[in-house]
Amino acid sequence: MLYNFLYPLSDKFSVLNLFKYLTFRTGGAIFTSLIISFFVGPRLIKWLKEKQHAMQPIRSDGPETHLKKQGTPTMGGLMIISSVCISTLLWADLKSHFVFSILTIFLCFGMIGFIDDYMKVSKKDTAGMRGKLKLIFEFSISAFIAWFITKNTVSPTATTLTFPFIKTWTINLGLCYIPFAMFVIVGSGNAVNLTDGLDGLAIVPVMIVSFVFLIISYISGHASFASYLQISYIAGSGELAVFCGSLIGAGLVFLWFNASPAQIFMGDTGSVALGGALGTLSIATKHEIILAIAGGLFVIETFSVIIQVLAFKTIHRRIFKMAPIHHHFEKLGWTEQNVVVRFWIISTILGLIALSSLKIR
Repeated sequence: MLYNFLYPLSDKFSVLNLFKYLTFRTGGAIFTSLIISFFVGPRLIKWLKEKQHAMQPIRSDGPETHLKKQGTPTMGGLMIISSVCISTLLWADLKSHFVFSILTIFLCFGMIGFIDDYMKVSKKDTAGMRGKLKLIFEFSISAFIAWFITKNTVSPTATTLTFPFIKTWTINLGLCYIPFAMFVIVGSGNAVNLTDGLDGLAIVPVMIVSFVFLIISYISGHASFASYLQISYIAGSGELAVFCGSLIGAGLVFLWFNASPAQIFMGDTGSVALGGALGTLSIATKHEIILAIAGGLFVIETFSVIIQVLAFKTIHRRIFKMAPIHHHFEKLGWTEQNVVVRFWIISTILGLIALSSLKIR
């Protein structure tokens, strides 16, 4: 909004030339999101406590240490969503189809998560929305956004899958790209949701992946940098850096309130929205596999659940003491803080590996 209104006036006021630079607007987005989150956070926590009382359901089969979390308000994702959306709208180019795409996924997935959270809280049941219905909504929204991004990206780049570390290895998926993109967005949304089981566990990896894609989106949207690093040039994708900056700012403040002992949980409202946004970032910048590397922690968490379910159905045994895998380590005797910090370290290493792919080709 500021870019669209103020940059055209730069001929009269040279200082407004600052709005031309993505680095300036991304920095502005980070600080704006920080300020909004710190303003909204305490008020939202107080309001949710009054509305939800002690109705937040806790898994009865989970670690015993989690029972003390009963009564912690959920739906904290509302703080992240409001801060990120306002900040992005203020600092990004509103004419960008990438901005439209990322905010659509973010808001729609957030709404799905909100309905799920509301059903859990109101019914005092961890089941929430039916899984099949949730997936139908997610795939429907993802189908539209995948088509929209593909339609507005130059061919054949629009349907090409690239591989990190190997500059000449690409696959044009053609008509199969949209179903693939749908799977990436929905899979990412649910992977972050599965990871969000301990205080602060999900938000830091989300910020790490956001930082990776802040760099990638800026480079892929800059013709000279993209050419030098031999990655696909995606005109206009640099605007996504503003969204990533907003996400990092809001994430830092959410961690302030979500660090153990958490004052608030993000709930499905936040986790599904954040995951869907990360998946959308990857398909917009044509770095889908990089998402699997930088977000490797989310992949590990998801596969631990898949393996556990398949093992129980086929050989009637559990591979892990409890899934997702962060609960397995709790059952082994690790403290919650040990699990969270060590998983953060793993996520940081994976993020560095993902960034190294930009140069190692």
